[in-house]
Amino acid sequence: MGNNKIYSRRSFLKYSLGVAASIALANPLESVAAFKVHPMSFYHTHTGERFMMTYSCDGCPLETLEKLNDFLRDFRTGEVHPIDPRLLDILFGIQQNSGSRGIIEVISGYRSPKTNNFLRSQSDSVARKSLHMKGQALDIRITDLKIEQLRDAAVSLRRGGVGYYSKSNFVHIDTGRFRTW
Repeated sequence: MGNNKIYSRRSFLKYSLGVAASIALANPLESVAAFKVHPMSFYHTHTGERFMMTYSCDGCPLETLEKLNDFLRDFRTGEVHPIDPRLLDILFGIQQNSGSRGIIEVISGYRSPKTNNFLRSQSDSVARKSLHMKGQALDIRITDLKIEQLRDAAVSLRRGGVGYYSKSNFVHIDTGRFRTW
């Protein structure tokens, strides 16, 4: 019986040392980075342009944000406006919550006041003070998610506004206060 206790202690110590060694040898920064760095692919439905970037929770390089601003420009007027980087945080959260790796299809990014006024004259569903005019909103689909899954993933974040447009087959996300419609 005395030997069994020693054997059990030895087994426990061997196991514990093995676990400790594997933790010590693993690079904790790499494991954290795996969760903080995420490739994102975009397709603009009106221009046919594609854009790929690597999202990082630590922020994106200025050059990447400038290219994204250009990609999300008002496609009707060509005007470029800075996009709120928190939109990327929301997109990252949606893809993490849903397990999506699909292409983010952009229907609308930045809208100039001129474009917004034109769209308001065509539809009652366009807000007079739309956050699109501040670079704080996107209308999107994601290729590997049903529109309802996209809406639910966005709502689950409880960050910004989430508009569900089932007939037009897109979801609006913005960086304003949390609300849904």
